[in-house]
Amino acid sequence: MKQQTAMGIPIVQPSAPHNQTVADVGEFSTGLCDCFSDIPLCCLTCWCPCITFGRIAEIVDQGSSSCGVSGALYSLIMVFAGCQWIYSCTYRSKMKAQYGMPESTCGDCCTHFWCETCALCQEYRELQHRGFDLALGWHGNMERQNQGMTVPPQMPGGMTR
Repeated sequence: MKQQTAMGIPIVQPSAPHNQTVADVGEFSTGLCDCFSDIPLCCLTCWCPCITFGRIAEIVDQGSSSCGVSGALYSLIMVFAGCQWIYSCTYRSKMKAQYGMPESTCGDCCTHFWCETCALCQEYRELQHRGFDLALGWHGNMERQNQGMTVPPQMPGGMTR
């Protein structure tokens, strides 16, 4: 099965799961401790994990939540309760379900509890590997995907013969 793409972005329909190739199903494309393969991402996540998390949440939620709102909620949970890892763990589970990856609720929770920064970096890299530019957000990625597709002209309404 070949993965369908438009302009280098995977075609994702909100009501249907991501079109997957055999290579897309399974584990993450990078390891948990591969944080230093992308130094700028590693630094961003160390100093402002709310930004990295917000970007991940917007893509995983397919645009139904914004980066800003998700990142702000993550920050508030981090500052007032110190258990933001529970919130971010739920998005790891959502992402794994979307891409047909084996789920491990206990393992995912432990990963986020002990290695929150590494887990966020791994999820970010996985979405990049699947063709998303997380800095653009969901709607930016969909616009980029749809550039080059032509839409038929609209016919004027009214009376016709």
